[in-house]
Amino acid sequence: MLLFERGAGMNSAMDEINLLRQAQRHHLVVREIGEEIDLEIGPGEDDPSFANSTLVGVSQEPHVEDHEDHKQFMVNHHTSEDQEIPKLQPAKRKKKVVKKWRDEWAETYKWAQFKIVDGTARIFCSVCSEYGRKHKRNPYGNEGSRNMQMSALEEHNNSLLHKEAIRLQLASKDKILTIAERPIYVKALMSKTAGSIVEALLRRDPHEIEFIQSVQEVVHSLEPVLLKNSQYVHILERLLEPERMIIFRVPWVDDKGETHVNRGFRVQFSQVLGPCRGGLRYHPSMNLSVAKFLGFEQTLKNALSPYKLGGAGGGSDFDPKGKSEGEIMRFCQSFMDELYRYLSPDQDLPAEDMGVGPREMGYLFGQYRRLAGHFQGSFTGPKIFWSGSSLRTEATGYGLVFFAHLILGEMNKEIKGLRCIVSGAGKIAMHVLEKLHSFGALPITISDSKGYLLDEDGFDYAKLTLLRDIKVQQRSLKDYVKTYSRAKYFEDAKPWNERCDIAFPCACQNEIDQSDALSLVNAGCRILIEGSNMPCTPQAIDILKKAKVLIAPAKAASAGGVAVGELELNQEYNLMHWSPEDFESKLQETMKQTYQKSMKAASEYGFLKDSPEALVHGGNICAFLNLAQAMSDQGCV
Repeated sequence: MLLFERGAGMNSAMDEINLLRQAQRHHLVVREIGEEIDLEIGPGEDDPSFANSTLVGVSQEPHVEDHEDHKQFMVNHHTSEDQEIPKLQPAKRKKKVVKKWRDEWAETYKWAQFKIVDGTARIFCSVCSEYGRKHKRNPYGNEGSRNMQMSALEEHNNSLLHKEAIRLQLASKDKILTIAERPIYVKALMSKTAGSIVEALLRRDPHEIEFIQSVQEVVHSLEPVLLKNSQYVHILERLLEPERMIIFRVPWVDDKGETHVNRGFRVQFSQVLGPCRGGLRYHPSMNLSVAKFLGFEQTLKNALSPYKLGGAGGGSDFDPKGKSEGEIMRFCQSFMDELYRYLSPDQDLPAEDMGVGPREMGYLFGQYRRLAGHFQGSFTGPKIFWSGSSLRTEATGYGLVFFAHLILGEMNKEIKGLRCIVSGAGKIAMHVLEKLHSFGALPITISDSKGYLLDEDGFDYAKLTLLRDIKVQQRSLKDYVKTYSRAKYFEDAKPWNERCDIAFPCACQNEIDQSDALSLVNAGCRILIEGSNMPCTPQAIDILKKAKVLIAPAKAASAGGVAVGELELNQEYNLMHWSPEDFESKLQETMKQTYQKSMKAASEYGFLKDSPEALVHGGNICAFLNLAQAMSDQGCV
């Protein structure tokens, strides 16, 4: 189902966290179909108390920065004759009421309401559902004059929420409504300009949930940048449309001789800074929205790095799990039969992602070499004999731990002895465990799609060897308990309720939802280092932010993979002759530069150093400014 929401923070962070913890102790209420969510409605104009309501007095003007947002709201507003208005400074009183109105409105989350009516999916505006299509009374309370309230009512009727809900409601009558698995969470933005960018995106691609979520986070960070320079608005609008999107058929034959067809994707999002670099993902959930989201995130991640690179993302809805070596090889070769036309060292070279490891990259590169007729360039992978550095697989995981070390250093704390929980069981998660152990930390969890493994004694090198053998043999993490009986395996569960100091989500996007964020807060987590792209839902981010959990975004924290991917393609750096110490020194320097640039950009645009999202906002701003400058220089505006 498609759900639409607008929201902002509450007045007291501590009060809300206490309420959230209390809610968790009494079990979270699962919101069922047909239920209205977080809708705060006061008495309307037909309420007996409405005629006797008076305006609240004010002693000062609204803040200057609020004036622009409220200007349109104030046009043609006049108080009604039945309201008694103090004679002194009526303009100030009116502005204050409007400001209070805006604040209250922004703090109320609005959802579209989903119902099954006569066996048909119907979506209503949550306000319309309560008050009818004509909104006979004001849904937002009785603050301000009647004219003010009717103006707010008119603004709601023209809002994206109302119009989209009505459109979907009409579509559902013809039973043509496609119900998405997850809601689209639309946050209120302080700037009308920023809000219009998101609304335009929603109108153009309403079903691309992952891409819209990623864009909203970035636009939220860029609000002060857009207000400072209006030219950036046009640049951002162009940046949000990929340079090219390639969708193609991938036929392949299984071991029984039966033919199957999957869909392939490659989104070359931006080449304004250089040739594209970005991963390929093989997973059943892969679609155009995910490909665009991955390409957009990779574009910003590469723009934040010290190297001149563009960004891309892609893959297929093919599931390599349960497939034989021959089937995977034939699929990879068929996939490359089409994609090779759009690849070259100066245009786009892919890297590993979920479901695509050294084996798959080897098959892909072999077919590319045969089709292209030369060995020019390389795909980023760990096989020294055909391409890639020997430390390529370690780079991203090690970089995450180095980034956490930098953050703790700013707090005058050490990583040694800290309890760390890690999700995922791929190359990133494994090397996070390895480097955490070498730093003296205590990594206690790892997870797969079936559940998570907990070892309170921590994972040392011997245990990591066993874990790698289990994954290579495609066995369950549950087999680990047969060797280490003190460990526990929890089926159909996530590790976020385990007591910890730092969390490293390294599995997939949106793996941490609202209830998981509550679990993390209650478990004592103070820092979250994103190993996967966009691992937290927007609702989870809100909770972590209010609990003052510091968030290190993937586009900054996982820059290690970008650094090594570029170094291994640069003949000037012969990585295969580097010692592990030299390599780690270079990697740490890259992570330090990324951290400092992000914090500097956050500070320059008014985000406090100790803000939980300072690194998120700073990373987005720094990356965008690099892209905007290049686009402006090249006449791409």
